[in-house]
Amino acid sequence: MARCVTPGAVSMILSNPSPESPSDVQEIIVQVLDLKPIGTSSTRFTFMASDGEMKLKAMLPTYLSTEIQSGKLQNLGLIRIVDYTCNSIPNQPEKALIVTKCEVVSPALELEIKSDVKKEKPELTLKPKQEELVNNDVKINEPAIILKPKQSTVPKSAAQIVQEQHVNVAPAARLAISRRVHPLVSLNPYQGNWTIKVRLTNKGNLRSYRNAKGEGQVFNVELTDEDGTQIQATMFNEAAAKFYPKFELGKVYYISKGFLRVANKQFATVNNDYEMNLNENSIVEEVEGETFIPETKYNFVKIDQLGSYVNGRELIDLIGVVQNVSSTMSIRRKSNNDLIPKRDFTIADDSNKTVTVSLWNDLATDVGVSLSTLSRSTVTINPDLPEAKKLKSWYDSEGKGASMASVGSSMISSTKNGSRSMYSDRVFLSHITDNQSLGQDKPAFFSINVYVSFIKPDQTMWYRACNTCNKKVIEAVGSGYWCESCQKNDDDSSLRYIMVVKVTDPSGEAWVSVFNEQAEKIVGCSADELNRIRTEEGDEKYQLKLKEATWVPHLFRVSVVHTEYMHEKRQRITVRAQAPVDCLAESKYLLEEIEKMSVC
Repeated sequence: MARCVTPGAVSMILSNPSPESPSDVQEIIVQVLDLKPIGTSSTRFTFMASDGEMKLKAMLPTYLSTEIQSGKLQNLGLIRIVDYTCNSIPNQPEKALIVTKCEVVSPALELEIKSDVKKEKPELTLKPKQEELVNNDVKINEPAIILKPKQSTVPKSAAQIVQEQHVNVAPAARLAISRRVHPLVSLNPYQGNWTIKVRLTNKGNLRSYRNAKGEGQVFNVELTDEDGTQIQATMFNEAAAKFYPKFELGKVYYISKGFLRVANKQFATVNNDYEMNLNENSIVEEVEGETFIPETKYNFVKIDQLGSYVNGRELIDLIGVVQNVSSTMSIRRKSNNDLIPKRDFTIADDSNKTVTVSLWNDLATDVGVSLSTLSRSTVTINPDLPEAKKLKSWYDSEGKGASMASVGSSMISSTKNGSRSMYSDRVFLSHITDNQSLGQDKPAFFSINVYVSFIKPDQTMWYRACNTCNKKVIEAVGSGYWCESCQKNDDDSSLRYIMVVKVTDPSGEAWVSVFNEQAEKIVGCSADELNRIRTEEGDEKYQLKLKEATWVPHLFRVSVVHTEYMHEKRQRITVRAQAPVDCLAESKYLLEEIEKMSVC
């Protein structure tokens, strides 16, 4: 195994900053120095590429993150660069190396390689002019110089050469000739001009929006290149109107003059650290006759593991056998009172659990290969995948006669950050209250089995909220309610719970914060209904309603953080999810815990 770098590798890279193809790249082996992640990313890493004499800032491709995490690629290790591109760094004279393809040559060496070879200038010796030799027997062999007659050529201008290259070539192909196609993995926000060749694998609806800056329209697409790398692209207003009719699902395009920014993971639909924006000056050209099919990468989740994704924004892949399909029904949308069609179907997998999938809008009435629950979600019938064949084999052999249960009957979960089953991370209240360091650095999540022992009747129980965004509203001048978030006046609003309750278990008690969805399950009615009881039926009925909600057992998933109040830091426990106590499931959990105990 080679344990040395290529002399002058950095100079070779800088002299050919954007090779046309990997075949144009010479043997380039460099040492990896100062390897570190970019921000908090777990897939993107930067390093200094060193040839022992010169160094160059560089970034590794995301697929090498697994090599780094496994320890195969380490600081002081060697890599062979197979393909790359060099980009200018804004406001800085040097360039950055973007490695698009490389191979690990050697794990970490003991030391950094440094060149001790000093370049010596060749000596220049001036010799006196030799006298002409008169001895005819002495002949000096000199290289023969053959003069050829000048060939008659017609000089061509640069414009003529370019014209010849472009003759009879489609517009999209001309773009490929004049500009190198970059793989998606190589793109970053600091890059200059680039062109990508991608297939449109998902197209969202053209949506209208309204905010403090005014009204507009927006839509998103998902793009996939030949390597299977995906990126989400967003277009607003003029760009949305320009490109919405141009983009067609399944077609291949050359795209350039877009720009990238760090992806908002909360709303990201694909696995990429960056997202793309296209404006009215971006170029999108269809590639005629392109046959490449990007590899679709799935990360299937078993139905019995869905609890960890409840209330989160992460998109998942699911595969199952359809058990039944409901008829189409109409649902009235709360925001604008429109009727929209909905259809449900139930699927099962070999975890012996079932889950209901809802289809909305026009797609709920379509019958075909591809359906959608969201603008970016798809349902494929009979996919040609190994997982599908395995699942069909299971269903034909034993699944048909197996006893199935709804996944929701034994598993309730919380938010994305603390999502777990109600039977994982189970603790007593004293574990939280006795350890004041919990939640100090980052939120901690636990499951608890408690009774609600007291609800203060004189606390602020709710706030008045916008029917569209659930943000707080104020009374508008004249009539109605003004929502600052939606920038609109509405005739109606609703009340949403925001309250604290005392909970108790065998180890102690604690005050916990509860929000609307969980509070409705605790109190047994909405905040609007509780307010009606208080105003119309009197304070006695109001307090009786709160008393009825006490000494009822609940399973809670809670978060623990530190907040500052009156210059004093204290723990804040917040209910993130709620479920009633299932005696059968609880007994099973306790028996499993008893089995784990060793008998002395």
